[in-house]
Amino acid sequence: MDKVAVTAGALYVIVLLRAGGTFALGWLAGAGARRSRFSGRISSAKFLRAERAIQRWGAPVVAVSFLTVGFQTAANFLAGSMRMPLPRYLPALFLGGAAWALIYATAGLGVLAVLGRLFAERTALGVSAVAVLLLAVSAVVLYRRRRAAAPPPGTVPEEG
Repeated sequence: MDKVAVTAGALYVIVLLRAGGTFALGWLAGAGARRSRFSGRISSAKFLRAERAIQRWGAPVVAVSFLTVGFQTAANFLAGSMRMPLPRYLPALFLGGAAWALIYATAGLGVLAVLGRLFAERTALGVSAVAVLLLAVSAVVLYRRRRAAAPPPGTVPEEG
């Protein structure tokens, strides 16, 4: 249990620094955009309404974003760029970050323990499992890239 507590504590510090840094970068980017030639576009009534909604209701989204893969960076950056007040952002960061750290500490250590035992007791099976995992990840990445590069259905590709 000590291993889980130490790992969770280290991951918690890491996620607080990473997500808090992303929020700060978003805040700075938003401040820069407000002083740039885009300031007219981001001061429209529609944008200001969206900004107020994020400032008021964005904290639960930030907290839940830590339970997703690939969305937490965007949520923290958006919260910063939309100037979510710190009294609303920090509790979401602390709660979401704690959940993230606990999940990754327990599940991560469990997976590492299983892989370690697998490699120690049945090396060939361990190597095969890692190879299958790498092939599966590669297939998913390749599928997504091809799908993103493919023209939308119903369009005629240009000849050139």
